[in-house]
Amino acid sequence: MSSRRAPALLAAGSVVSGLLAYLVFVLVTRALGATAAAPVSVLWTAWALAGAALTFPLQHWITRCVAAGREGDVGRSAGGVATVVVLVSVTAGVLSWLLRERLFGRDDGWFPVLVALVFGGSACVGVLRGGLAGRGRMGAAAWSLVAENALRCVLVGVLLLAGVHDPVAHGLALVAGSLVALWPAAWRLHAADDEAGRAGSLAFLGGAATAQLFAQGVLTGGAVVVALVGGSPAEVTVMFATLALFRAPYMVVLGTLPQLTHHVTGLVAAEDRQALRALAGRLAVLAVATVAIGAVVGLVAGSPLVRAVFGRSVEVGPGVATLVAAGCALALVNVVLMVVALALERPGRVSGAWCLAVVAGALVLLTTGAAAPLERVAVAFLAAEVVATALLAVVASGALRPGRRTSA
Repeated sequence: MSSRRAPALLAAGSVVSGLLAYLVFVLVTRALGATAAAPVSVLWTAWALAGAALTFPLQHWITRCVAAGREGDVGRSAGGVATVVVLVSVTAGVLSWLLRERLFGRDDGWFPVLVALVFGGSACVGVLRGGLAGRGRMGAAAWSLVAENALRCVLVGVLLLAGVHDPVAHGLALVAGSLVALWPAAWRLHAADDEAGRAGSLAFLGGAATAQLFAQGVLTGGAVVVALVGGSPAEVTVMFATLALFRAPYMVVLGTLPQLTHHVTGLVAAEDRQALRALAGRLAVLAVATVAIGAVVGLVAGSPLVRAVFGRSVEVGPGVATLVAAGCALALVNVVLMVVALALERPGRVSGAWCLAVVAGALVLLTTGAAAPLERVAVAFLAAEVVATALLAVVASGALRPGRRTSA
């Protein structure tokens, strides 16, 4: 496939997948109502966090290794990675069970089990897309994006046609989307011959997972944070819906990351610093433009857009919409900066940057205790994204200074 067609296919697949995901949640929200849909909203947030902790790191790691001719590192590390995935999934399920009443508004164990399944399924999806993208099969990777949410959409549609309004059933539909990972060809990886490659790959994977978990926690965790600071079930759904609407451009970019990873890995392997610095310059322009556009759209059209898409029961004020839109615009820039920095072998510094960004957001959340839950969370979200942008720019530019060695 040509280098020009690949990004277009991935972007198109990401757009279609995103539209299907929106359709799923719109159907669930309108059919169940804002209050009854709250536990499903939290489960979708858990899915986003699972994508951060497992899907993205595994996809990026496998794509990078295969594209750089180090497929053996992946095969040799498979057992250790699988163990980590199981431990993470079980831990997420246990934590969800301990907080089940606050998070899901119910005392049974269904949603904690679904959380564990979402994490395990997300890891499998990451392996699928990493294997496809690493071999340059961008068309197949694009189809996997569409198929995942198309399956969810079909299942939710069947449930609604059958008159099923049980939130657990709709949660199971979300989990079932990961079944697209049953693609045998993408799992055929050769084993490595040395332990050094295995250890290096696991270290990289750990750093990338930590960084992306923090990044997605900031971007998608707003609904959970609203619940934890005492927001009502309706406010939980409002924050989830607002974030879901304004991170649409981010979701498109996220779908093209396999191609970006493949491209940047090639530039790093060729030590083409000029091209990498040019990319950094374009990112600076992108940062300014996207934040300005996002803030204007949020202020002018945020409230009516959220209401039109998710129904009249989901009402957000213009101030919160503006803050969330600006933060989502910065998130788009940050994920690209992160991919570049990871390709430049800076996983520890990237995760450190996101750790500091989370701390900054938490401090803002603590110092705005007198404000309403939605306003507090929106301000903290934007603050964390601003700090992340500044720190990630420093990490990426530092790796591109003359005399710094980069490796694929």
